Parts: sequence; structure tokens; C-alpha cells
Amino acid sequence: MVQYFGEKLKGYAFTTNGWVQSYGSRYVRPPIIVGDVSRPEAMSVKESVYAQSITKKPMKGMLTGPVTCLRWSFPRDDISQEQQSLQLSLALRDEVQDLEAAGVTVIQVDEPAIREGLPLRAGEERTAYLKWAAESFRVATSGVANSTQIHSHFCYSDLDPNHIKALDADVVSIEFSKKDDPNYIQEFSNYPNHIGLGLFDIHSPRIPSKEEFVARIGEILKSYPADKFWVNPDCGLKTRGWEETRASLTHMVEAAKHFRELEAAKSA
Repeated sequence: MVQYFGEKLKGYAFTTNGWVQSYGSRYVRPPIIVGDVSRPEAMSVKESVYAQSITKKPMKGMLTGPVTCLRWSFPRDDISQEQQSLQLSLALRDEVQDLEAAGVTVIQVDEPAIREGLPLRAGEERTAYLKWAAESFRVATSGVANSTQIHSHFCYSDLDPNHIKALDADVVSIEFSKKDDPNYIQEFSNYPNHIGLGLFDIHSPRIPSKEEFVARIGEILKSYPADKFWVNPDCGLKTRGWEETRASLTHMVEAAKHFRELEAAKSA
């Protein structure tokens, strides 16, 4: 998520064997921020335009957000992380605007590491972090027309809904399948934009049944309106095999159709 973009940005360097464990048996080589960050040319526009050209359905442009690019890199120590994050957000802003200009009108800027960077102790440092993290996201995403839909994704879903709201994304998807606190859904009852709470754990090979998805969606819809709720997995599916991925997504889609049919019957 970070190395791909780091290789296309100025201000980054890379190791050959600097592997760091991500989770399980999976390793990454975090890039190193060595100078001021800028974007010399488009990073994903060609690929996104091609993907959109072979489907009539809306195709999301996919970028990694400034805070995650910072958190999953080795940062500089001669300037603040806030400054580095804002440099990254300006580089990503150029990419977001180029995607829009190329006809990609749904753009996801993922911030899975925003919770990861939260200072452990409450106080001024944590307040400041949340302020510049949200500002970085808004700088990266606010240069487009209102008709362009901005998405984001968050792991470690115990982020305060007020902090998520501060990002001002049109749609947010949140890792949720392992969350035990039933009150977390209630906290989004007044959230003005759209949310997608993750319905299955993408780190597990277990395939949830349609009935399990129906039960989980039903609980969520007790607190959140159906017209603002998006059905999705916890996160990306690159860790899963094709067979289990197809089965899990099929059951999830069947559950979504079940609730759409219920809504259609109500309005008939």
C-alpha cells in the first residue's frame, strides 16, 4: 500500500533487505522518507482509467492516505511528522485531482493506520495528532467537485466517530467483524454520511454463511438507516484464496439482496 506509491514519489528511498514483519508470515519493506515529498507524475491514473473503460459500473480510484504513507514508512527526524504528512497530502491531492479530471468520480483514500499512530496518552499530543491527521486527509481529498465521491477505510475500529467525522469523507468503511461492543453502532446513529461496517474477518479462512450475514446486517440496521449503509468485508481480500473469497462475497451479496427485497416489499 505504501511502497508502490513511495516508488513513484520524490523524497523516498528503499532498502533491499530491510524486511519488517507485517503479520503472520507476511513481511514488507517500509520505505524511508529522506527529503521533501512531491509527486513528479501521475501514479495510478492510467490503471484506473483502463479499469473504468472495461465496466459500466462505477470504478473506484484507489490511493493510500497521507497518514498511512507516513506511519508505514521510516519518517525523517529533522522535521515534524505533521509537516511530512502535509507534504504527502499535497502530493496525493494532485493525484486525486488528476483521477477526477480523467473521469474517475469515486476515489478511495485509505487510512488504515490512522488509529495506529494515535499517541498512547490522552492530552495535548493526542489532540494535536488527531487534528493534523484529519487536516492531512482533507487537504488530500478536498480539491474535487461535490459530485466526486470520496471514500476511506479504517482498521482498528475503536476510533471515535467524531474523529472519523472530522475527515469529512462521503463514505467510510470500518473494520468491524471482531468488535464486541454493541454500543459502537449506536455511536454512529447521528453520523451524517455513509458507512460500511466490515461484516467478515479477511484474516481468517472461515466462510460466514448467508444467515450469519443476515443476522449481522439486521443488528446494524437497528441503529443505522439502510440507505446510508454499505455492505462490505473488513478490509482488502489479498490475504485470502479465490475459493473462500468467492464464497464469502457470494453469501454477503445474497444477504444484501435479502434486505433490498424486504425494503422493496415495504414500499410496494
